[in-house]
Amino acid sequence: MDRGAWRATAHGVPKGRTRLMAEHGRIGCTDIICCVFLFLAIVGYVAVGIIAWTHGDPRKVIYPTDSRGQFCGQKGTKNENKPFLFYFNIVKCASPLVLLEFQCPTPQICVEKCPSRYLTYLNAHASEDFEYYKQYCLPGFQKNKGVAEVLRDGDCPAVLIPSKPFAQRCFPAVHAHKGILMVGNETTYEDGLGSRKNITELVEGAKKASGILEARQLAMRIFEDYTVSWYWIIIGLIIAMVLSLLFIILLRFLAGIMVWVMIVMVILVLGYGILHCYMEYARLRGEAGSDVSLVDLGFQTDFRVYLHLRQTWVAFMIILSIVEVIIILLLIFLRKRILIAIALIKEASRAVGYVMCSLLYPLVTFFLLCLCIAYWASTAIFLSTSNEAVYKIFNETSCPVAGKTCNPETFPSSNESRLCPGAHCQFAFYGGESTYHRALLGLQIFNVFMFFWLANFVLALGQVTLAGAFASYYWAMNKPDDLPAFPLFSAFGRALRYHTGSLAFGSLLLAIVQVIRVILEYLDQRLKAAENKFAKFLMSCLKCCFWCLEKFIKFLNRNAYIMIAIYGTNFCTSARNAFFLLMRNIIRVAVLDKVTDFLFLLGKLLIVGSVGILAFFFFTHRIRIVQDTAPSLNYYWVPVVTVVIGSYLIAHGFFSVYGMCVDTLFLCFCEDLERNDGSQERPYFMSPELRDILLKGSAEEGKRAEVEE
Repeated sequence: MDRGAWRATAHGVPKGRTRLMAEHGRIGCTDIICCVFLFLAIVGYVAVGIIAWTHGDPRKVIYPTDSRGQFCGQKGTKNENKPFLFYFNIVKCASPLVLLEFQCPTPQICVEKCPSRYLTYLNAHASEDFEYYKQYCLPGFQKNKGVAEVLRDGDCPAVLIPSKPFAQRCFPAVHAHKGILMVGNETTYEDGLGSRKNITELVEGAKKASGILEARQLAMRIFEDYTVSWYWIIIGLIIAMVLSLLFIILLRFLAGIMVWVMIVMVILVLGYGILHCYMEYARLRGEAGSDVSLVDLGFQTDFRVYLHLRQTWVAFMIILSIVEVIIILLLIFLRKRILIAIALIKEASRAVGYVMCSLLYPLVTFFLLCLCIAYWASTAIFLSTSNEAVYKIFNETSCPVAGKTCNPETFPSSNESRLCPGAHCQFAFYGGESTYHRALLGLQIFNVFMFFWLANFVLALGQVTLAGAFASYYWAMNKPDDLPAFPLFSAFGRALRYHTGSLAFGSLLLAIVQVIRVILEYLDQRLKAAENKFAKFLMSCLKCCFWCLEKFIKFLNRNAYIMIAIYGTNFCTSARNAFFLLMRNIIRVAVLDKVTDFLFLLGKLLIVGSVGILAFFFFTHRIRIVQDTAPSLNYYWVPVVTVVIGSYLIAHGFFSVYGMCVDTLFLCFCEDLERNDGSQERPYFMSPELRDILLKGSAEEGKRAEVEE
């Protein structure tokens, strides 16, 4: 045995695979240059993180800032007891200038609490309400000016409107106009500059500026639902995990029965969904308002309204019926191929049974992905908050110096103040003119690129590890005696020690395409307002092409990683060999591999549908574990949708192990057919059960029969 073959055997590679790897002469480190590039990129990424953490200040995200750039509610500052941000004239927040400067062109101050009643400065300045009104004026304001001068200089707001705090900012209450119209039966107020303004217009402007408040209130109600139902959501996810694990265990011993049970259960679950939609549709017959169409109703933040429309349940029923018909037709046309796919699943079940710890490996991938996401998110926040406070001149009327930077300390005595008497020097945004600040955009792009690269590397590491473990099972002549003691750990060690460069190469290609797609999405958002149809068409074509390219690279990478796990070759060689191997067996790929994917999808739908129906009945109080178990919610669909999405991710994590096992065994099977003929000199490594059903009626079966004769 040569040195390379001995080293492969010493690292837990079965003798069958050792022979294949020795034939290729590639038992060693692969794509070393890419490994070095990845190491340097990680060092640079760490340096970017350190620089961002040195200059960044996350308080700028957490706490609102007033017109001077000072934090509201921050301990250790003079605004420590003033946690809320108050806008003098929130109507101006609806101005297009906000989208350009990311700051409302109106004075903003930190206050202890938001206004609770309607009051004008004209009525308050000469009454006992002035002390209450004064807390909403600029800090240090003294009553030494006339009403017109105060409002002209922007020292105090012209009117106070009852407001509610949200995200530490004061927004006009949705129903504030009712209280305003009731005060003194007034319909107008004098602004102190010699003109009278209609309160209704002011309220309508406030309602327009606070129109976003409805969406924010929706977010707040959703958050409240999470706070009272999070433990039940966790219980639902635990149930999904238990069901997934139980399904996988039963699949190990009863693969054929479980597949058919799964198919029948999916059909029944979808059938029940159709029946439930019809029952709801029939129940709403004759009910007032149930015949309103979805188009006439429009978008409503309270999604429960849609459940009172018959058209909603008709739409649900049609969708479920289409899915049901598609599944039944696929089962009819693929009924013979399903038998072959079941044999492949049985073999995969045996492989997973001998490498049971592989079911827990998705937790390792999840943990590493969480680290990548946490580092990317924290670095992005620190980069975005590492700017300095920039102050600009704001003015309600035309002004030659409007929009220019200024110093709030010296602005009152500056020439700009004399040119525009009504202008204000207030905080605009965080930025800077240094080299570091000019490089922030590039650093953010590098941060996104490294996130994609590392996330894809983590996924690639998981795929190579699982493929290596299952390939060890396939190429063991005497199963399970020839299996290494710890196949999963051996495969993980080989992947990191010898193939880090190959994994970095494959994940780098995918990361580049994904970053290009992100840039295209950004450009598409910028072009939405444009009227150039050719540009929109070109952008749509580019997005479609790069989407297809990403899917193709993912498919190629997955199979290349399997070949790396089998032979230990570099990425390009493995990708080329995998591609041509699949092309030579394209019929088997289309029939067997995709049929098993379809069966696994049905398994996911079964678990998700079962847990989703259980969650629906529980959160709608139709079933109770004990008295008043389910919490009272604003929207019952919030925990239901969360449980459904979480259940799918959990089921996908378990079935992804099976999917990787099937893909690995399938490629090993195709390679086994091409390299061996079933003779005593070159026997097949596949199990007799798998050989009998996969070679039945094929040309390989005839070839094998001739060799045996």
